Amino acid sequence: MARYGVLADIHGNREALSAALAALEGRGVDKLICLGDVVGYNADPDECVAMLRAKRVQCIAGNHDLISLRQLDFSRCSLKAMYSLKRTRNLLSPASRQFLATLPPSLLLEKSIALVHGGVRDVQQYMKAAGHIAENAAYLREDFPAARICFFGHSHEQRIWEAAGDAVHAVAADGPTALRFASLYFVNPGSVDAARKRDHKLAECAIFDSRAWTIEFLRVRYDATAAELKAAMFGYRMGPLTERVLHLRRRIAAKAVLLGNLLTGSRSRA
Repeated sequence: MARYGVLADIHGNREALSAALAALEGRGVDKLICLGDVVGYNADPDECVAMLRAKRVQCIAGNHDLISLRQLDFSRCSLKAMYSLKRTRNLLSPASRQFLATLPPSLLLEKSIALVHGGVRDVQQYMKAAGHIAENAAYLREDFPAARICFFGHSHEQRIWEAAGDAVHAVAADGPTALRFASLYFVNPGSVDAARKRDHKLAECAIFDSRAWTIEFLRVRYDATAAELKAAMFGYRMGPLTERVLHLRRRIAAKAVLLGNLLTGSRSRA
């Protein structure tokens, strides 16, 4: 049992990761865990990998990590994610590639703490609604029957969901929140990187105490301006014209696929 510092969705943001690590270590965590997406969006993927390795963080793979290794394609990416990940693919060091390639898709700690990135069986699933949690609670009971809490990332929102039987509801979290061991919980610590945030530019993370069975969310300031300037300077941000061109290409490609499916269906019926 331990006090865990829980990180997710770092996305190559060294400034945010430094702030989150300092906050967690200042609160006396025993161990650090990461729910994936170490790289993507920002300009310091190698530096973030090196920081996790230096801190001996237990980490799993996220979809951005897998895409950077060409183990997943861009079909379920936003245009902004695709653009930045193409840059990541070109610049990622061999040492970082080797580290990311060793990351497992999930982990089970202390026999009862499951770590996934998106959904339990789909690394790219966004779990944002009670229905998603209910579906994945069923998967968790099959794949990790001893798990009582599942930490997940990907959706960049600090949330606690409780699944008791077939009922699922959100749990309000204001300061340290006590959990019930009899229930099953899904917890998202939020995103270390705040590049996609509109309401704030704070590094999000969480502390989970497996002795007291409590969770606490943290939000800490970091130099978001410096991180954004680097991302733009080193080619991780696309301009408005590039975005319009890529959007048009994606629409044309989607219509071509649709037309091809219609033609194939017509021929088969004939």
